[in-house]
Amino acid sequence: MIAGKRVLGLIPARGGSKGLPRKNILPLAGRPLIAWTIDAALKSRYLDRVVLSSDDEEIITVAKEYGCDVPFRRPAHLAQDDTPGIEPALHAVAELPGYDYLVLLQPTSPLRTTADIDNALEISVRCDSRACVSVTPNPKPLVWNYTLQESRLCPVVSDLQINCRQAARITYHLNGAIYVARIESLLATGTFLSDDAVAYVMPTERSADVDTTLDLKWCEFMLSAQHRSP
Repeated sequence: MIAGKRVLGLIPARGGSKGLPRKNILPLAGRPLIAWTIDAALKSRYLDRVVLSSDDEEIITVAKEYGCDVPFRRPAHLAQDDTPGIEPALHAVAELPGYDYLVLLQPTSPLRTTADIDNALEISVRCDSRACVSVTPNPKPLVWNYTLQESRLCPVVSDLQINCRQAARITYHLNGAIYVARIESLLATGTFLSDDAVAYVMPTERSADVDTTLDLKWCEFMLSAQHRSP
């Protein structure tokens, strides 16, 4: 609970990943990938309940082993490759009424910490915004990005030419780690990106989004480095 408001934590984890099959339960530093998110969520000061949304029996079993509540099974039609990401969230709040905030935590962000979760909630409440999403600074200036049309370079933005990185504006991208929303707003708008959404900025080293074997190896390296740190 935060500011007198009840908070539901949701971990969406369907079983049909194509790019990296069974990725939500692949081993990472001695635990299934999803366990890192469950652990961070259960340690939060503000999440009143942490639940899993999954269609997959093996993922459900693993989540329960690591202490996650599984009060329902996600319907198959909400676990397809083309299912919009917001649909499992809307399904969850319909199944579990009585909460004021929803915090969605994708299991593919294992380097996100409990402090990140709590800080994002605090920013949302402090700013009195309907939503807060986690972002990461882009490594290169946006004005250095191009599309290709028949091998010809076409700038993504028509900003002034920037000759050095330090002179460019910092831009950010969604890193997929944390989505916070007032549930009444989520039901009304169907999005975490409301007009007044605020950002919680996370560093690159905690913003990995596992989608490939290389991503998984990077997370393994980072977790091993943290373990070795004095």
